[in-house]
Amino acid sequence: MTQSLQTKTQQFKNEVNLVTDYPRPQLRRAAWLNLNGLWNYSFDTTEWHHDMTWSGQICVPFPPEAPLSGLHDESFHPVIWYQRQFQVPEDWQAKRVHLHFGAVDYCARVWVNGQLVVTHEGGHTPFWADITDVLVSGEQTITVRAEDDPHDLSQPRGKQDWQEQPHGIWYPRTTGIWQTVWLEPVSQTHLNRIRMTPHFSDHGHSIACRFDVSELPTNGDGLSLDVKLSCNGETLADDTLKLGKTSLERTINLALNGFEEWHRVAWSPEQPNLIDVELTLKQGAEVVDEVTSYTALRSIEAREGKFSLNRRPYFLRLALDQGYWEESLLAAPSSDALKKDVELAKAMGFNGVRKHQKIEDPRFLYWADKLGLLVWEEMPSAYHFTPDSIGRLTKEWLEVIERDYNHPCVVTWVCFNESWGVSDLAHSQAQQNFVAGLYHLTKALDPSRLVIGNDGWEHVESDLLTLHDYTRDVEVIAARYGSVEASQHTSFNVLLGHGRATVLATSPVTDEPIILSEFGGIRYSPTPEEAGWGYQEVSSPEQLLELYAAMVKAISTDLAGFCYTQLTDTFQEQNGLLYMDRSPKLPLESLAKATRGK
Repeated sequence: MTQSLQTKTQQFKNEVNLVTDYPRPQLRRAAWLNLNGLWNYSFDTTEWHHDMTWSGQICVPFPPEAPLSGLHDESFHPVIWYQRQFQVPEDWQAKRVHLHFGAVDYCARVWVNGQLVVTHEGGHTPFWADITDVLVSGEQTITVRAEDDPHDLSQPRGKQDWQEQPHGIWYPRTTGIWQTVWLEPVSQTHLNRIRMTPHFSDHGHSIACRFDVSELPTNGDGLSLDVKLSCNGETLADDTLKLGKTSLERTINLALNGFEEWHRVAWSPEQPNLIDVELTLKQGAEVVDEVTSYTALRSIEAREGKFSLNRRPYFLRLALDQGYWEESLLAAPSSDALKKDVELAKAMGFNGVRKHQKIEDPRFLYWADKLGLLVWEEMPSAYHFTPDSIGRLTKEWLEVIERDYNHPCVVTWVCFNESWGVSDLAHSQAQQNFVAGLYHLTKALDPSRLVIGNDGWEHVESDLLTLHDYTRDVEVIAARYGSVEASQHTSFNVLLGHGRATVLATSPVTDEPIILSEFGGIRYSPTPEEAGWGYQEVSSPEQLLELYAAMVKAISTDLAGFCYTQLTDTFQEQNGLLYMDRSPKLPLESLAKATRGK
């Protein structure tokens, strides 16, 4: 490992114990142990780990393709093995010990002390195992086999390239562990899921809650749950709930009356008020679990052709955000890097981002919640339509919704992008059924948010009418999107996106709020002779600002909003407003004025 990589690795290891780096911000406990750092690794393709010959060490959670892993090996590796030792803290001896993985791409098998404890398929979602019964005295050994076929186009892979070198709009692969590995101690009876949905009413405001516990006690003592909700130090609710079964649903009314009090605690990008949640689970008089979380009072609707936030029209100014770093790929280099991306988006005048083909680290969503940034969450695509891809994508999407349901920043779920993985959507009833089915399944699981079946074109079912248009001519943009009437005409009469119709003839999508959800893509590079591309090109920062500002101004604010391509340069795609290292191509204040149409 080079000296610079050693320095960055040590810096990362110093950061992982920060409170804000807790890997599951929506369900926090005081005790936990981070297992990131140096692990043994091998690219051996064998099925069993006994007598494995290790090739060296890798820095988890960075994938082997990333420089920060210490390997920077971008060749094909369908299998990678990991192993490390750890010790369970002495004060955990009376607890159950859970082993957590934030994300492992794509299929994972995990052994502890030679015993298989969990398997998981899906490269973007978390999983865990109770390892208490396989622990031994002294040092423990954890072994992981991650399988990620680089050529399998039926697995959800997003922007990860299936060719050895990145091409077109696809980027280096992320293999194996790429989010935090960690341990936590819990009691035999503990909270294992919470679900919170804010509700607005003319008669008051409330949070609909569901609390799940692992099991009921067997000794006859009853379970109770103390629930305290507060905002900015003010108590909004303080209840004690009795649990007679492992799942309890209860609507908790907030101590708010009248418009002014509601407005004082409502969440928005301009006023990101969070409601702190303290949960204390008791068995009789004994405290068996303590968890902290948070929620927010906010509502999302599509009303009268507008995106509505908290029952008011709200114009969306989004940036396409791919969430890659040159030194760490899909894995964030640090918690500070995730926070910085939120801060930069806001500093450039955006009130939200469309996370494109990536399920982002929960810590990003935490900072979006805390600092105030709307998020469209989009399922990474598979590229073949097969029974396997249908099952894989659906299963993983359900896990995504489960993981991120409580984040107030998430306002829109995006099931598909540009017919990727359903490339014959216009003519295949089966593919139309899949898109419509996933849309309705998402709405059934979460009716509180908006859902887009297929973003960009060939709409089948959608709460928003979204269009992708990389037209270079500002006058054409103004003619197409300078009014609601022009945008509706464009939607139903102009073939965009490789000649594809925006709305399919069988679709019920008609007068939904219209959003230009991809446009621009202006490339500026100080070294234009180097490899790289954009949808159009300028030769100076001044020209970039002038063209960007003109494009934004050409879009009518009578629409529901826009999403500009893109936030940062991403490898060969150099059409960001920021370079890939997050340094700005223009003064942030100038970009903010342009983003706001001023």
